Amino acid sequence: MKNAAKSLNIIGAGRVGRTLGALWSRSGHFAIQDVLCRTPMSAQAAVDFIGAGEPVEALSGMRTADVWLIATPDAQVAAFCDSLAHEHTLRAHDIVFHCSGSLPASELAAASRRGAHVASVHPLKTFADPAEAVRTFSGTYCIAEGEHAALALMRAAFEAIGGRFTEIAPAHKPLYHAAGVMACNYLVALIESGLRCYEQVGLERDVALQMMESLVRETVDNVFRMGTARALTGPIARGDVPVVARHVDLLRARNGDLAGIYCALGVIAVELAREAGVDHTRLDAIESLLRRAPD
Repeated sequence: MKNAAKSLNIIGAGRVGRTLGALWSRSGHFAIQDVLCRTPMSAQAAVDFIGAGEPVEALSGMRTADVWLIATPDAQVAAFCDSLAHEHTLRAHDIVFHCSGSLPASELAAASRRGAHVASVHPLKTFADPAEAVRTFSGTYCIAEGEHAALALMRAAFEAIGGRFTEIAPAHKPLYHAAGVMACNYLVALIESGLRCYEQVGLERDVALQMMESLVRETVDNVFRMGTARALTGPIARGDVPVVARHVDLLRARNGDLAGIYCALGVIAVELAREAGVDHTRLDAIESLLRRAPD
């Protein structure tokens, strides 16, 4: 006879919380129980999306549960855990985990002191659209650290919805998270930087986005197919000193922030070009241009 699914309470059912709730509800791995958000309306909307659970208006109204997910903004994780630890609903040997990419499981120390087992599990994925995140979650790397008992249970839970569970040392969480920010959030900011340059030559944003789409998609595909050094194209990959010099002078004259982005990323592009075997003399000249302090 199959064991009954463990119960899960969710504190903070925003995009991440409701995505995971929906996945676990549909898979039957957890029985979604109580859902707490900033407002009763948000909690009801989360329950509607998840397709299970009961909206509650306060932490004191949540029932006991085998597993607690704290999916609030980072700055609120410890405070909610402290409040939970003071409620009689938290029992020894319950599992409490959060999904922050930058915070360690030790943010849940108040729960540990009550005898609960704690962990952090960060799905390395964009959750801009929860419905799409539910559809595409399978194969997502889920980076975890914490207590052994909690990690064992969470590994089974995330693997049940297609996650690729990977453990990391707690001290490495901030640098790991910074890498994800650069690869995801800063990619968006970089595309915005390109749009602003296109706007300065008179192109409408929607036209510029259409122009960039195939270039960006092909570049990203090449990175994952060929590696970064072989995927690099353009003036630095050719060792074209005059073109880079014109870019730097023009950007510094028009927009110091965009010039700073161009030069900082250009230095990394020079390193990739060296790896690809581009003439070192020309690359030295390019690097000198990129590192030159603005006049």
